[in-house]
Amino acid sequence: MTKVLVCLATLAVFLGLDAIWLGLVGASFYQEVLGGLMLDGFRIVPAVLFYCLYIAGIVVFVLPSARGKSIVWAAVYGVFFGLCAYGTYDLTNHAVLAVWTWQLTVIDMAWGAFVTAAASLSGALVERSRNPSPTRPEKPGEWRR
Repeated sequence: MTKVLVCLATLAVFLGLDAIWLGLVGASFYQEVLGGLMLDGFRIVPAVLFYCLYIAGIVVFVLPSARGKSIVWAAVYGVFFGLCAYGTYDLTNHAVLAVWTWQLTVIDMAWGAFVTAAASLSGALVERSRNPSPTRPEKPGEWRR
């Protein structure tokens, strides 16, 4: 049950922030740069697949890396994961699409780093609230997670 709650918390934060970004803040920015390449709406199946895959990436790669460390590390690893994932997309597009700009690349990568850090932090907070860390042992080597 904890994994489900962690996934839902991570998804809720990521999806909520991304909806605000794509719906209010970034929509005109992307439209200005990409113009006719954009749809009027969005395709639901690829969107759902992206969110499922991305949240799975956070839960499988980011959150385990932060276990046993300060909660800040969930955000730090989230920033790095977001830069890698969004960087792969943005830098590839910048390399092959004539309309893709450096400004779009940098802003979108920064957004990916931020939103991934926020979602990772929320997932880690839920995980830790459901599974508090055991206290440190008196003797080295006794404490295993």
